[in-house]
Amino acid sequence: MSIQTIPPIEDMTPAQQVELMEELWSAMSRRAEEMPSPAWHLEELERREKAIADGTDEFVDLDEFIKLVGEPHR
Repeated sequence: MSIQTIPPIEDMTPAQQVELMEELWSAMSRRAEEMPSPAWHLEELERREKAIADGTDEFVDLDEFIKLVGEPHR
């Protein structure tokens, strides 16, 4: 898919939208070092690490998570 042939997103089929998203993700991934994470990413990671360290949050494995919230929709 080239930029000159991309129709308006609203006019694209779901398959075309996925293809476009995959192309964008691939291009962005090749240049990841040029796109620093926003500051709030680090802040959120630090908040989560603190919550684990002080016992106000915990990790659960996938099976336990599914028991808590149910199977994912597919």
